Amino acid sequence: MSDASDQPAVRLRGLVKRFGPVTAVDGVDLDIVEGEFLTLLGPSGSGKTTVLRMIAGFELPSDGTVELGGVDVTGRPPYDRDVNTVFQDYALFPHLSVADNVGYGLMVRKVPRAERRRRVADALAQVRLEAFAERRPQQLSGGQRQRVALARALVNHPKVLLLDEPLGALDLKLRQEMQVELKAIQGQVGITFVFVTHDQEEALTMSDRIAVMRDGRIEQLGTPAEVYERPATPFVAGFVGTSNLLQGEAAEALVGEVGVFTVRPEKIHVGEVDAAVPPGHRSAVGTVGDVAYVGPVTRLTVELDAGPTLVVLQQNLSVTSSDVAALAGTRVRLLWRPAHTFRLSPAPVPAPAGG
Repeated sequence: MSDASDQPAVRLRGLVKRFGPVTAVDGVDLDIVEGEFLTLLGPSGSGKTTVLRMIAGFELPSDGTVELGGVDVTGRPPYDRDVNTVFQDYALFPHLSVADNVGYGLMVRKVPRAERRRRVADALAQVRLEAFAERRPQQLSGGQRQRVALARALVNHPKVLLLDEPLGALDLKLRQEMQVELKAIQGQVGITFVFVTHDQEEALTMSDRIAVMRDGRIEQLGTPAEVYERPATPFVAGFVGTSNLLQGEAAEALVGEVGVFTVRPEKIHVGEVDAAVPPGHRSAVGTVGDVAYVGPVTRLTVELDAGPTLVVLQQNLSVTSSDVAALAGTRVRLLWRPAHTFRLSPAPVPAPAGG
């Protein structure tokens, strides 16, 4: 028998959840490493939150098992699992102080007062809210309330922290700040984080690995760079960032092979239509359609003579919005390196019912 330290923090095997005729999770196998920040990423209805709820014990699997630290907890209730969950709506008690909110679970478990105070102080220090211990939740900003909810989970010293879209209620700037802060806190405490989001940028910014989910299954599992730079399927390529698909006759003309390929917009260079093609580059000629000035970059859509329309991102190094607007309707040559063209495997075919 292997040592407990060899066991993943979370192991899911053949995990299935059915709600009547609907299969929300369809055979998920996943090992989450101790101390890892793993994100379940996918659109609404992909099954990511249901997976999280089965790890927490809020939902029981229809089939399959959930192990925590090598122990099968599939049938155990939430209070008998060494996990805590942080929700999007914070779920703070408005009549209690910040310190009492954080220490509430310890009080319920009858942790001695002195130890409770020490652990609450430590948890508030971890989220930089020591000075707010006596305030009420309504006296805090959204980001501060989110940190209180995080401290309340951390104070219990769980082996695994589950986070269900915890930044979804925050505005963009605050959400971006909290992404950096949450990742830093995770590195500091060393707890395994399982994070659910539909926000691709959030997943790419924070995760050690990302499990991209679709229709109750994991479509691709890898590091942020692997998932973004080398998407395994057309769905992953289109969902994680913007993707240009080349297929059919266009793929044969531009790549020289039959298949489905992708090239990211930022990998494509826009040049003069009669510009020479540098050695080792792929090239396509087309006409600029829509032009959108987006501050740091300009987003162009280029209708290729070979058929498809590609999206191109061009850095605004020394141009203005009026400069880029003048590109609309012009003929251009697109250039990119063969190494930036990836072949996509077809999307998995669903197994027959009952199979």
